[in-house]
Parts: sequence; structure tokens; C-alpha cells
Amino acid sequence: MQYTRDTAKQWAQETIKDFYMCPVSPITNDLKFDEKGLRENMDAFVEMGINGLVVGGFISECWNVTLSDWMRYHEIVADANNGRMDLWSIILDPSVHQALEKMAFVEKLGFSGVEVINPVVQLRTDDEVFNFFKYLTDHSDLAVCLYRTPVSGKVLGWELMERLVDLDTVVAVKQGVMVRAETLKLRSILRDDFIVSDPFESFFLDDLRHGGQVIFGELSYILYGEKRHLMREYMDLAKSGQWEEAYAKWDALTPIREYYNDVFLWDIAKTATYASALANMKIWFEAIGLKAGPILPPVEQPTEQRKIEIFENLEALGVVR
Repeated sequence: MQYTRDTAKQWAQETIKDFYMCPVSPITNDLKFDEKGLRENMDAFVEMGINGLVVGGFISECWNVTLSDWMRYHEIVADANNGRMDLWSIILDPSVHQALEKMAFVEKLGFSGVEVINPVVQLRTDDEVFNFFKYLTDHSDLAVCLYRTPVSGKVLGWELMERLVDLDTVVAVKQGVMVRAETLKLRSILRDDFIVSDPFESFFLDDLRHGGQVIFGELSYILYGEKRHLMREYMDLAKSGQWEEAYAKWDALTPIREYYNDVFLWDIAKTATYASALANMKIWFEAIGLKAGPILPPVEQPTEQRKIEIFENLEALGVVR
């Protein structure tokens, strides 16, 4: 690792910037990870200029695989990456001991850190959740990004967040509550060397203006296809203080952004799960030339009509040629 427990937060401030994307996983028709497709996608992500990948969680369908397949998936990702992008995994386990086993495994593969959801069963009080993360970080030196989301069943509160950020290796939070004011509130009450990321591209330009430095653990930069250059352009303009020009680039993405909301984000908001919405993202990936394949059962496959509809809409939006 490029940091110690004492320097983890400083390392994160200097390293975790711009685009840390969370891609879908290619699956074969016999419902296995598509190793060849995964490697091809990794090369494409490098070519796109993605800074880091956040894999192994809901969007990658790793909530729905065996432990051995989860580990093999991470081995393929690490090997295909070959040090080209910063790698993070996502830990969804309610058992701190299983979480630590996974963390030790990915640390050996060269992953820089893990995004960790608070336990989805059993541990509910602030003290119980704090003790989970205290035990986790006491027994691993790997950097941790908290995942603040209603999907977990308990949204981490203000006072609990203030306690958690003082743990040495807790360096960031993915603020997955779809309320912009809560991101700004967290920035105002938490220590300055802690990263608060809003994982919604619609907020990213505003985020750059109000202390943000990364869009962490989502996939819009990948999805925007032929229009993704606009996202990089508005980011670069914002960094140079050209806010009016940056906003014009941002606004040009509005029709694509609204369609992304329609076929993905609003389903998550409505169901507090990723499962059904993710099938649409697999269609989107294939439309822009990436490998995706079917979604893993028991989630239902999208209809052929749905595929045609998404392909046609993306073509009309200029996302694909």
C-alpha cells in the first residue's frame, strides 16, 4: 500500500480524484463471469481515462455470487488492470469476519481500499455500527470508504458519522442519500481531511465548487459514450475557475442525464435496491460497445422490446453513433 494508518487520510486527499467508476460485470450465457469480456472492458476503461474502479458490489452483481466466484472476479480485475487504475472493492457482508477475510484477499491483489456498507442485519444502534467499523479498522490497515445509503436499512446519522471519521483508516464516504443538502451538511460538520463524495453526476459540477474532488462509485462517465468528453471538459473548466463555460458543457448533458435517471436512478430510489434497475444498465453497456451479457437470476431478464427501446433512445441522444 502507498500509505500507512497515520497517512491514509492524506493519501486519499491526494489520490482519490475525478472519476472512480463502478462498472457492470459481463456475464456469459451460461451465467458465469465473462473473463474475456471483463478484460476487454478493463482495457476500454483505461482508454477512457478513468482514474479508479470501484468493483465487487451491487452494480457488479457481486451481491449475487458465491464467495469463490467473488474472489475469482477480483483476481481477474487485478490481473487485467495491471496497475493502470486505482482499484477499490465493495464489501456488503453483515459479518465483520467475512468482511475482513475479503479485505485481506483484495489487499494482496493490490487493491487500495474498500467501500463498506454498514451491516444490513442485526447491528442497528449507533454504538453497534461504530463497534463494527472499529473492529474492522483495528484488524485491517486497508483504507475504508463508508457507504451512507438507505439500501443498508440504516442511514448513518450525523453524530455517528462524526465518530466514524476519526477512525484512522476511514478516509471517505459515498453519500448515497439522494439529498444534496445532506452532502453539504456532512462537509460542514466533518473534519477537513475527510472526503465526502456525492455519487450522482448531476451534482458533480456543483460538488467541484463546494469542496468535492471525486465522483465515487457510480457509472455515468462510462455510460455517456460519445458524449462523455463533455463531462471531462466541464470538470477541467471548473478546476480552472471557468464556471460559466463549465455550466454550458454540463447543461449539454441534461437530456442524457434525465434518461439515465428514468431508466436507473429513479428505480433505485423507488425500491431501495439495485436489482431490477441494473438490467437496463447492462443493455446500455452493450449499446456503447462494452461487454455485459445477461443479468444473473433470480433477477428477471429485460424484454427484447426494452433492449430495442434503450438502443434507439441512446442513438437519438447521441450517446452511440
